[in-house]
Amino acid sequence: MGSVANGWPTGGGEIGELLRHPAFHAVGLGPVESWPASLKHIAEMVLNSRQPKFVAWGPDLAFLYNDAYVPVFPERHPDALGRPFREVWADIWEQFSPIIASTPEGGSQLFKELLIPMRRDGRTEDTWFTFSYTPLRDDDGMVAGILCAALDVTDQVSAKRGEQIALEELRAKSDALAVVNQAGAAITAEPNVERLTQIVVDAGVTLTGAEFGAFFYNVDDGERGSYMLYALSGVDRKNFEKFPMPRNTKVFAPTFNGEGIVRSDDILLDPRYGQNAPHAGMPKGHLPVRSYLAVPVKSRDGSVIGGLFFGHGQPGRFSQAAEASLVSLAGQSAVAIDNIRLFRAAKVEIDQRRDMEDQLRKLNEMLEVRVAAEIAERQQAEAALQQSQKMESIGKLTGGVAHDFNNLLQVISGNLQLLGKDVADNGRGKERISNALAAVGRGSRLASQLLAFGRRQPLEPKVVNIGRLVTGMDDMLRRALGEEIEVETMVSGGLWNSFADPTQIENALLNLAINSRDAMDGAGKLTIEVGNAFLDDSYSRAHPEVTAGQYVVLAVTDTGSGMIQEVIEQAFEPFFSTKPEGKGTGLGLSMVYGFVKQSGGHVKIYSEIGEGTTVKLYLPRSFQSEDGITKVDNVPATGGTETILVAEDDEGVRTTVVEMLTDLGYYVLKSKDAQSALTVIESGAHIDLLFTDVIMPGPLRSPELARMARERLPDIAVLYTSGYTENSIVHGGRLDPGLELLSKPYTREELARKISHVLANRSQRRQGASNAAAPVAQPDIAGEKLKLLLVEDDAFIRMDTAEILQDLGYDVIEADSGERGVEILRHTIIDIIVADVGLPGMSGPAFAAKAREAFPSVGLVFATGNSSLPDANRFPGSVLLSKPFSSSALDQAVRNAVQQRPVG
Repeated sequence: MGSVANGWPTGGGEIGELLRHPAFHAVGLGPVESWPASLKHIAEMVLNSRQPKFVAWGPDLAFLYNDAYVPVFPERHPDALGRPFREVWADIWEQFSPIIASTPEGGSQLFKELLIPMRRDGRTEDTWFTFSYTPLRDDDGMVAGILCAALDVTDQVSAKRGEQIALEELRAKSDALAVVNQAGAAITAEPNVERLTQIVVDAGVTLTGAEFGAFFYNVDDGERGSYMLYALSGVDRKNFEKFPMPRNTKVFAPTFNGEGIVRSDDILLDPRYGQNAPHAGMPKGHLPVRSYLAVPVKSRDGSVIGGLFFGHGQPGRFSQAAEASLVSLAGQSAVAIDNIRLFRAAKVEIDQRRDMEDQLRKLNEMLEVRVAAEIAERQQAEAALQQSQKMESIGKLTGGVAHDFNNLLQVISGNLQLLGKDVADNGRGKERISNALAAVGRGSRLASQLLAFGRRQPLEPKVVNIGRLVTGMDDMLRRALGEEIEVETMVSGGLWNSFADPTQIENALLNLAINSRDAMDGAGKLTIEVGNAFLDDSYSRAHPEVTAGQYVVLAVTDTGSGMIQEVIEQAFEPFFSTKPEGKGTGLGLSMVYGFVKQSGGHVKIYSEIGEGTTVKLYLPRSFQSEDGITKVDNVPATGGTETILVAEDDEGVRTTVVEMLTDLGYYVLKSKDAQSALTVIESGAHIDLLFTDVIMPGPLRSPELARMARERLPDIAVLYTSGYTENSIVHGGRLDPGLELLSKPYTREELARKISHVLANRSQRRQGASNAAAPVAQPDIAGEKLKLLLVEDDAFIRMDTAEILQDLGYDVIEADSGERGVEILRHTIIDIIVADVGLPGMSGPAFAAKAREAFPSVGLVFATGNSSLPDANRFPGSVLLSKPFSSSALDQAVRNAVQQRPVG
């Protein structure tokens, strides 16, 4: 169609010019530049068609038509353009609303020569149209409109009807001529009773020279009983019908009784036409004639089924030849009536058989359609199952690869960090080690992408507003994409929250943006849209892996080269890439796919060669309020002197981690598998912490080892490590409650910090046990009993601490997570909060921020193994309680929090 003008292709005739006008807005759709791509494509096709066509789109079915359609309703154009269908065709809406309502569900419909009473030139006239209705789908595959291709066939239908009338008139003239020349043949060939009676009457008048005649046929319709059907000729029927029916005229009794012909050649007329006339002796009900003939009409079985009557106003008008002709005519009419009866009976049977055949045909067609639909649905389900099994198999493979790879990286990383201490004074040596560690970091990210695809990475989901998250990434994206890429971000109003890992959302968006940059060769436009979406049951049936419901959709659209269907089908597979060798790993989209699927969402790609690509991420809606996102505490941690048992099957990893822990000051025992670790535990050796790999060979699994270790050493702490968690301690993408995990590869600082945290919690549990037996001082706090909320994920610590606080005189409510704490705050007024900093899911500081929003003057106590508050400026008046703490330290910390809490 040429170049683009004001968001719309040029061309399209007069209607195209109207659509491109800046002031044009379609009801419910807005200006053309805001229309979805699917509507623009359909509208372009319609505008350039020479056949009359229109599109009705959107919730109000905005009416959009082409130049060829204008002659259909010239008086309504151009006011009809963009208005609702119901208003444009208000005069025929009652006829068309059922058709429109059934089109989205029933598919395409075709109507031939449909009569439409249409208002034209101020009056209603009959018009006939042949047209089709086809449902139209939007970018998400939902039915959003109707396409109509119409053809005005009024002239053709009128011509056809004129031809039929002319043929009927010609047939009538031919019948009349046949009556005169071959009356018998005409009567025998006539299948219609009313038409037959008229033929017989007209023929009798012609054959006998009578002034008028009548045919009386005794009809039994099975409902009203017998009645007289008669036809007249040669008289004014209206005047004739004022006389009694011949059935009730005694003169014709012999005829209807089957006794024979009734004849009169000279009857005196009564001026009162049938009233009693004693002077003339005429019976009541006589007809105004001077001479007549009445002939019975008998069926094949001899029963009288009717009669023929012919009369003159003059006496003696019927000859013997006329009488014979009338008798012959009566016989022919009797045969014809019998034939009609047989024809009717046969026709009823034929119609019944035709109805049964039609029902059978429709049933067969319905069965064929249902079978075809079942086959298509089964093929689609089988294809989806095959794809799911294929992706699952690849996921297991990549997960196994990631496990071994992470073990290798852990050996390399650990030795490099240990080596760094030996070359601390060698500048070049330190630089080389730094470069090697950077390479380890890249390898670790690669392994993380593999785990993401396999849906085996431990996620940290939060209730997040994706619109706010995306807006905050705007500057970073512009720097990453370069000045030649125009970035536009659009966030819908009233955006829902979603429950997903914010870090993984950022990684997914960055991967999609970089892919788009490469597809646009570094120059083009990138559009990021965030909005609400509902995927219904019909979409779920078309995509079996999707659960119908409410989602937040993140869409990334580029103006790049696009993808063919074969590429789209493989785009999410690991290591599949269309980029030149060395330009990409083929893991970006794989990571996006795995993350979204693990989060319970859905991914969809829309792409056309030369038109660009849109990738839509659907993440489940959350009805909870947004979580605060805090920075991870990066304060360096020191070692200790406790005893640690390392259970690791990989010799290189085991050697490295033993040396790192020894270097941190710990006393280390080691074992090559779970069974040998259990032997060490049962030997009676003192062990403070079990540091075990999740996946090890042998019949004894790591979770079972940890359970048995706690049975034998109740005071032991357990820390898991793995490069691939499988399903043993991570379920639904989240670490099982109460467990601690350090993912491989990890740095010396990360190892030290995690060990310190786990041992601090262990010490706190031990301290809690001793506190329970020790006497405590009652609080010296004036006023009523204070309500205290304790938020701690470790069940032992929570139980002991709650008991101490209750003994101190506080009204204690317990919560095992920040999320549960938020629920309690919604219906309970809290004075003091004691919260662990390192909570799983929502962190302690994030929960505290929500608590201060609800209760600005609430007192805060942060329990942590670190030596500083999370953010003193953010939480004025908060108090640090270092783990492990005694009952007196806990008492003092709570008292300080009460005294220092903000006033408000």
